[in-house]
Amino acid sequence: MRLFLTTSLLVAMAVAGLAVAADRLLRRYLEDEVARGLEHEGRLVGALLPGDSLRWPDFARELGSRIGHRVTLVDPRGVVRGDTEFDRAELGQLENHLMRPEVQQALSGAVGRSERLSASTNERRLYVAVGGGPPGLAVVRVSTTLAAVDEQVSAVERAVALSGLGALLAAGVLAWLLARGVAQPLVELGDAARAIAGGQSPVFPDSGVPEVAQHIVALRAMHQQLDQRFTDLVREREETTTLIETMADGVVAADARGAIVTLNRAARRLLGYGPDDSFPALAELFHEKAARDLVGAVLAGREAEPRELERHGRTLLVTGRALPNGGALLVIRDVTELRRLEAVRRDFVANVSHELKTPLTSIAGYAETLATEASAGTQTERFARTILTNARRMQRLVDDLLDLSRIESGRWQPTVARVDVGGLAGEAWAAFADRARERRVEFTAAAGNGREVSADPDALRQVLTNLFDNALRHTPPGGRIAVTVEPEPGGVTVAVADTGSGIAPEHLPRIFERFYRADPGRSRDEGGTGLGLAIVKHLVEAHGGRVEARSALGRGTTVRISFPTADVAI
Repeated sequence: MRLFLTTSLLVAMAVAGLAVAADRLLRRYLEDEVARGLEHEGRLVGALLPGDSLRWPDFARELGSRIGHRVTLVDPRGVVRGDTEFDRAELGQLENHLMRPEVQQALSGAVGRSERLSASTNERRLYVAVGGGPPGLAVVRVSTTLAAVDEQVSAVERAVALSGLGALLAAGVLAWLLARGVAQPLVELGDAARAIAGGQSPVFPDSGVPEVAQHIVALRAMHQQLDQRFTDLVREREETTTLIETMADGVVAADARGAIVTLNRAARRLLGYGPDDSFPALAELFHEKAARDLVGAVLAGREAEPRELERHGRTLLVTGRALPNGGALLVIRDVTELRRLEAVRRDFVANVSHELKTPLTSIAGYAETLATEASAGTQTERFARTILTNARRMQRLVDDLLDLSRIESGRWQPTVARVDVGGLAGEAWAAFADRARERRVEFTAAAGNGREVSADPDALRQVLTNLFDNALRHTPPGGRIAVTVEPEPGGVTVAVADTGSGIAPEHLPRIFERFYRADPGRSRDEGGTGLGLAIVKHLVEAHGGRVEARSALGRGTTVRISFPTADVAI
């Protein structure tokens, strides 16, 4: 309807404009033609006038009646000397014509022309005045009524109006047909789009307009693609749901408001919920403080370390990650059996280590006796020294295993005291001083006020001893090893830095694992057990601290151990 009304209005405006233009142009053309005719007649009257001015009134009446136009004779003073419509007796009553526009133009030498209502006849007339005539006469003015012009223009306007009305009707019919041909398919196309958005089956229209047909084809293709993608999404979601439901680990997903949207079968079982039981929001799902802290951190978008909790006699490991939409994802793993196996392993290692300690002591003692009593340089002395070296190496390995087992089992707890790091580092370094001098390795340790930490002195000594041992083994001659202490919020950080060979990036995340060696051959040749850094990690974590390593090949390694202050230490 809007398209039809707009088109019809435009055509109506065009017809109206054409009528106005025709009126003005035709009226101007006809008036110009009449004016030219009146000019010729005025010049002819001026040429035919007799020289006797007494005959001018009669002559003006006679000529005016013959040519059918009003003739007015005006002398230089503006006095009317003859007029077709007035006799000699009435001429004296006419007003002076000197100030008439056409008379003024004629007196100036031009052809005077004016259009106005006649004061004497009260009708619209066209006046044309020319100069000339016999002596005593200044202007010959010829005028005629414009009623004929108005009648001709009105006739043309009626013809234009009738033609315009016909054109308007024809244009209205065409506009209506065009509107139905263009707008109706577009309306139906909009209905089809809304049906697609509402998940209903759309009905696509047909159109003979190429541009509209292209939109219909494009929308139909889009609908087919959306159907295919929606089908793929439904299938993928079903597959994902099936996968999550069949997982042995519990999966809990929540939206940005903390409402749980996914809780698989394993999670219900591990948390003690039945298949049809209702469950609270994620923030209220756990009663344990560690798990609630983890949930709060994840919902806030922060990283959180995995937490262990006891639930219904089982040990559960809960890990969490923030989702891109502001929600949270928790994975709950039952590590009860794993912790049991770890306990069995620790007990086994501890028992085996205890059992090996006594025979190894005997082997080392006898080997040392044989090496002392044998003659120097003999095969017996070499064999005894080899036995003694390997026995002592096994003793160190057994001692490290016992220490690690004791720490992991929780039987050892740190006795925290204020310890001077510089002094303790000097004591620990004394065992390596001779080796360092032989290899020309320089050692510096922090000293002075503000170099104390809250830690178990024996544990810190063992930590520094293991770090010094590793650093010295991998530092080339002429290198340096330095111990520094830096305060940090909530604690103190002790750093042991060397200028050694460094550790490759792919090995760095695993150097604190037991028996892991970044360079197995070299470590074995130099007597490393592969347990030193694992013991360091467990001792520091037993204090409630943390340990990290930074290294680059050829640039050395820095191990940073952070101890909390005494009021927050574990």
